[in-house]
Amino acid sequence: MNVRACAEADLPRMMLIWNQVVEDGVAFPQLDLLTPETARAFFAAQSFTAVAEENGEVVGLYILHPNNEGRCGHIANASYAVERGARDRGAGEALVRHCLQTAATLGFRLMQFNAVVKENRRALHLYEKLGFQRIGEVPGGFLMKDGHYADIVLFYYVL
Repeated sequence: MNVRACAEADLPRMMLIWNQVVEDGVAFPQLDLLTPETARAFFAAQSFTAVAEENGEVVGLYILHPNNEGRCGHIANASYAVERGARDRGAGEALVRHCLQTAATLGFRLMQFNAVVKENRRALHLYEKLGFQRIGEVPGGFLMKDGHYADIVLFYYVL
């Protein structure tokens, strides 16, 4: 699995993968799908955007940006998306590892995740495997696509 900075040519695959996660409605808070125009602006607005390639095909991505501003601007936040057919092949772990290194290189001191859906067992397992610490849980903090409210878990990682 090769993780690298995204390029303009990656935008169609990035948009497709991001929109799959939004459409699934079980991990990302967004409701609106990206269009070619909004995708370009959205990904360009991040501190860093990377893609994971497998056999030359983009199968995942991450976005990295400050979690807050000013006196909390040293805390990063990130989101990860892996194409449905490529899950469980190591792309997620490769993306998170690359993201943590990139965040440190960019001068962030911490990574904080504000809303990991508790039902997302893959994500919970991966973050704990990589050494993220649970801060706590927010009951009913995420509206799932099927209409029920799921708990969310907050995490941090010292870079």
